[in-house]
Amino acid sequence: MIHKGKANPAKKMRRLTEPLIEKFVTLNGAIAIIFVVLIMAFLLMDGLPTFRSVSAWKFLFGRDWYPLSEQFQTLSLILGSVVVTLGAVVIAVPIGIAAAIYLAEIAPLRVREILKPMVEVLAGIPSVVIGFIGMIVLSPWIKNVFDLPTGMTALTGSVMLAFMAMPTIISISEDAIIAVPRDYNAGSLALGATSWQSIIGVTVPAAKSGIIAAVMLGIGRAIGETMTVLMVTGNAAVIPHSFIQPVRTMTATIAAEMGEVAQGTPHYYSLFAIGLVLFAMTFLINLIADLALQGTRVRR
Repeated sequence: MIHKGKANPAKKMRRLTEPLIEKFVTLNGAIAIIFVVLIMAFLLMDGLPTFRSVSAWKFLFGRDWYPLSEQFQTLSLILGSVVVTLGAVVIAVPIGIAAAIYLAEIAPLRVREILKPMVEVLAGIPSVVIGFIGMIVLSPWIKNVFDLPTGMTALTGSVMLAFMAMPTIISISEDAIIAVPRDYNAGSLALGATSWQSIIGVTVPAAKSGIIAAVMLGIGRAIGETMTVLMVTGNAAVIPHSFIQPVRTMTATIAAEMGEVAQGTPHYYSLFAIGLVLFAMTFLINLIADLALQGTRVRR
């Protein structure tokens, strides 16, 4: 009877708290959706007037961004963002996933306890500090190695963005790998596979959904970064033909020009239209990630 008397208050408390928690979570989800809709409405309100003076086709696929001549064409900015982001992905994804596998499956416990906090600290370094390191250290090195007039290139931006994206990829991928049941690895070893074969053939595929999410978050961090690319990519609004030439990204353009533009001018509206394009690209990346995750769950 004493045990029953103690259990009843706990059950009553659980009945009271569970609906409240459920409503709280639902409210947070609704607020997040409302914020996204409001951001999109805000961008549409100030971005769509751009297309009164320039067609959407010319805005997206024209080559010239010269605000002083009122030429607002963003192909060079879009390609600059894509080139820098792709370079960062090519560098960050293999290294990040390999580091996550090492931390989760290979590293001794003492080494893991040292490296994991260091990775999380790297994620908190301000972007302006990373940009400053890129200007002082990496840019002169790239200039000397490739014999260039300037080291402020797309490659410099890609390397620094990869450095910023890797902590996110490593941390989330490691958590996904650790979450895989140990029985999977034990069963693989029992069937005669080596430890490396078990990691590559069993553990990593089982953690694929979490790894994909980590990669997409890393890509989102790279494509939305502003201060670092503003400092190290050279800010030349030209069509990029290689990784070792200056480029200009959409985020850097907004950050560099929004503070000096007069409100209500075509230039002002064009910067909001760039934000609208960036929003659409980010939404597309998230959609692709969601479809990839759903496909992974269906196959499993």
